[in-house]
Amino acid sequence: MVCVSCEARPPVWSQARAAFEYDEWSRKLILPLKYADRTENARVLAKFMITAGQDILQDADIIVPVPLHRRKLWSRRYNQAALLGRLIAKKSGNAFVADALQRTRSTQPLARLSPKERLEQVEGVFCARSRSAPYMRGRNIVLVDDVLTTGVTATYCATALLEIGASSVNILVAARAGNADEDDHSFLKE
Repeated sequence: MVCVSCEARPPVWSQARAAFEYDEWSRKLILPLKYADRTENARVLAKFMITAGQDILQDADIIVPVPLHRRKLWSRRYNQAALLGRLIAKKSGNAFVADALQRTRSTQPLARLSPKERLEQVEGVFCARSRSAPYMRGRNIVLVDDVLTTGVTATYCATALLEIGASSVNILVAARAGNADEDDHSFLKE
């Protein structure tokens, strides 16, 4: 299944898979993982993500998490996307590169922002680390995150990986948030 907006304006990534729809049930697993040190929830989410992303994991070479800014990582003490990515890599037998991407500046929380505001917040924030280029070149990458909402973060991260030579980037998330307003990806092509 392909959303109408993705069909009209294909994203830079090849495919995306989500274990869940971002709803009341999935929030009970994701939000405590993200904000309340409930790191054990990563095991449950990773299990479902592996099932949902089995086809893209089969062709993957490397699993890469969406990075946190160092200040947020310091205050939270862990990156939930990295926890998920490490578990997924271990279970699927793929390599895991935790620091392939860098978040160069802190951003405000994106949860309540419009698509356009999200775009403005994350523009120029993500880059691939140059030391990762030799490992990424010619490889099929699976980018892991907790929630895919508008696709802005995934777009910038995937673009950075493709710019250093990745053959393809697929997205694997715990949940996909979506409604008619958020599914319009046209702002990504401006």
